[in-house]
Amino acid sequence: MHETTTLLVEVGALLLLLGLLGRLSRRFGVSPIPLYLLAGLAFGHGGLLPLNASEEFFAVGAEIGVILLLVMLGLEYSANELVGNLRSAAPAGLIDAVLNALPGFAFALLLGWGWVAAVVLAGVTWVSSSGVIAKVLGDLGRVGNRETPVILSVLVIEDLAMALYLPLVTALLAGVGLVKGGIALAVAVLTVVVVLAVAIRYGHLISAALSAKDPEALLLGVLGLTLLVAGAAAKLQVSAAVGAFLVGIALSGPVAHHATQLLSPLRDLFAAVFFVFFGLVTDPLDMPPVLLPALLLAVVTMGTKLATGWLAARRAGIAEPGRWRAGFALTPRGEFSIVIAGLAVAAAYPVEPRLAALATAYVLITVVTGPMLARLPDLPWFKLWLRRRAAARPPVRATVAD
Repeated sequence: MHETTTLLVEVGALLLLLGLLGRLSRRFGVSPIPLYLLAGLAFGHGGLLPLNASEEFFAVGAEIGVILLLVMLGLEYSANELVGNLRSAAPAGLIDAVLNALPGFAFALLLGWGWVAAVVLAGVTWVSSSGVIAKVLGDLGRVGNRETPVILSVLVIEDLAMALYLPLVTALLAGVGLVKGGIALAVAVLTVVVVLAVAIRYGHLISAALSAKDPEALLLGVLGLTLLVAGAAAKLQVSAAVGAFLVGIALSGPVAHHATQLLSPLRDLFAAVFFVFFGLVTDPLDMPPVLLPALLLAVVTMGTKLATGWLAARRAGIAEPGRWRAGFALTPRGEFSIVIAGLAVAAAYPVEPRLAALATAYVLITVVTGPMLARLPDLPWFKLWLRRRAAARPPVRATVAD
């Protein structure tokens, strides 16, 4: 009984604080994400006042938060739009992998950490945070922007790539043979293909089974289906985020519209819990020794992510302001980077012990600065700079065929 009372007090106090921080951030016109992270650091391991009783609650809530962020993004797009975007964004996905995985791989080798740690750090720097980016797009009102499908295409390709990368890196860290590693990869590929095929071919049947006229039944049905598919995907070593996103795109019509309205408050609640939990499990005392390398790596890879988004948006025919919005939006890293670093920490294979602290500091830097950078294209001085760039370009002269 005493533990339950302590849990209620800790959860209630922290949620109240988050509400106040959210109101404060919106009054000053900034994203609340950095404030949520700082609150987690203040009350987590090594913080000012550790909250031990509620850590498990926030751990589960954080998982649900990422899942809800991704299913809400999926509800914005149809299955046909997803397939079209994936086909058109495949070159951008390849550019993304080259530009953002190689710096992490090379950085680990330069530090003398060995090739296994290099493979792990390559994954940490490669993948953007779907959870953070989804929250930023919602906060800035950009879900309907022309560049948003480009951003989502890059994120989905990364998540699908993680469905292949995670089983391989897990096998690598466990020191298993080639056969077991190949089996893990085959299971991951099969799972992704099956879930995607069901979402595209039978999505209309799933929507028909859920009634948009009964809000309570719709909320329970969509939430239950999302958690079920996400959990099954994670059980098969595939990203839970991929499963949740595909559930979202499988739903269509009035069901998708009403589900978006019903899930929005839950998404906001559990998304805040996700960012707080990220801070709760981070010990601030581990940061100083690796802060400078993490800062250097963050500067380099935020630049490569900016280039990734800019090039992908240009290829999709997006105007220059949208290219900058796409590039800056992709800079935060988050949940996948921490998962990958966690695999290295728990591995039987000896991996560089400083890798986890470096990954945590790196993610914190990108996740705090990323939402701030995402606002730059909307600032008056940035818009003025873009207009001056456009005016300085020589006019395009029409040519007449002979």
